[in-house]
Amino acid sequence: MKKVFLSITAVFLFLQMLSAQAYEGSIEYNKKKQLAYVIEYAYPQEAVQNAIIQKMAELGYKAKEEKGLFNRDKGFLVFKNASISDITGKTLDYFVKVDKKGKKDDDGAILYLVANNSNGENASTFFDNDEVRRAKGFLNNLQPEVEAANLEIQIRDQEDAVTKAEKKLKDLQDSKADMEKKIKNLQDDIEKNLKAQGETQKEIENQRQVLENLRAKRKTTDNL
Repeated sequence: MKKVFLSITAVFLFLQMLSAQAYEGSIEYNKKKQLAYVIEYAYPQEAVQNAIIQKMAELGYKAKEEKGLFNRDKGFLVFKNASISDITGKTLDYFVKVDKKGKKDDDGAILYLVANNSNGENASTFFDNDEVRRAKGFLNNLQPEVEAANLEIQIRDQEDAVTKAEKKLKDLQDSKADMEKKIKNLQDDIEKNLKAQGETQKEIENQRQVLENLRAKRKTTDNL
């Protein structure tokens, strides 16, 4: 049974690897339709974006994200004057966009990679066959980083879930302690009340006795 499970897992991972194959496509950037290298991953958008940011950081390049309410290129990650030896020996400007494949995170994500030269021209149009192959390979080989980034997200989310559950438990414990304190105070109040009732009952009996004594004197006076 264990061997069957391992075989199924291996097949699943193999199919995942096959599905993550880069191809040539296009995307609009800087008001131009740009030739891009595209790949689809069966992982959330956040995991894919974190993976490419981490990969580029390891190469010494920090991402600058396009922002702004009216910025048509909003969401692109910009890596200026970057040298990715796995693709080419040239220093280029790389633009990366990671989009969701569907409405849900688990629908997967699509990564677009655009390379421009210092003149703002799409460098991919000047790539030879080997550079094209290597550019696609760069994205294909990003799969382990995507898996690792996704694992970190799962760990983070699980840590948040544990923290949330621990907070809920503490809130319940605090609530219980508060209720127990209120119950103790009520019990003390009840005991004080019962004691006061007993003292009042004795006072009533004493006062009644005084009243009876006074009434007895009235009858004695009437008989004279």
